[in-house]
Amino acid sequence: MKIVVCVKQVPDTTAEKHLTPELSLDRGVAEPILNPFDEYAIEEALRVREKMGGEATALCMGPLSAKETVRKAIAMGMNGAILVSDPALARSDTLGTAYVLSVALRKLQFDLVLFGMQSTDAGTGQVPGAVAEFLGLPQLTFASQLEVSSEKATIRRVTDGGYQLLAARLPAVVSVVKGINEPRYPALRGIMQAKRAEIPVWSCSDLGVDPSRVGKVGATTRVVSASPAEPRTPGPIIKDDGTAVQQIVEFLVQKKVL
Repeated sequence: MKIVVCVKQVPDTTAEKHLTPELSLDRGVAEPILNPFDEYAIEEALRVREKMGGEATALCMGPLSAKETVRKAIAMGMNGAILVSDPALARSDTLGTAYVLSVALRKLQFDLVLFGMQSTDAGTGQVPGAVAEFLGLPQLTFASQLEVSSEKATIRRVTDGGYQLLAARLPAVVSVVKGINEPRYPALRGIMQAKRAEIPVWSCSDLGVDPSRVGKVGATTRVVSASPAEPRTPGPIIKDDGTAVQQIVEFLVQKKVL
């Protein structure tokens, strides 16, 4: 079983975020980390490998600094990592990112591609589905449980009314949610291996990427304005003077809940 986990370098989740004058996220003001949602995909890949055998590789598109960030994936137990990095990729949108990842995946052999459900910096959740579309593969998204055999992948997706069971033949693209597992901590041996690991860097020319489809020039979306979120206002306080139930009902009617 050959598994590829697509991961991303993001600013520290707890750090204060700032925008550049061009309304893009300023990635230089916060410490870069491995996207926390991707750790669940890495853990799931390791569990599938432990059950099925084979190898698991992390694939990342990002700046050269991401080489050090993806070492955490190796420290957790991945067999290796590959970084796609090129100045032309800066400010790619989700469609451009998915295009580049799909081109890189075609260069790799795989049975299963795993993603975290979204990144913490953008949170769109669009890239897994777009990659599957570019590759012409079935997609199983927002998996809260994953079972893999030699021929197919089966997921459980939680819904408001229960859950769905979905299956697809391999190769397939799967994105996983936070609650699917508990990611393992890197062991000392894994950390030392990650420090010594060679991480290949692929450029746009290495992959044959069409430069008109990536970066700012290839972006199909743009941010036209941005403003800080309004602070939350305190909600009404209802004191029980004998009419509390009536006040609550009237409030819910006003808000069109009832």
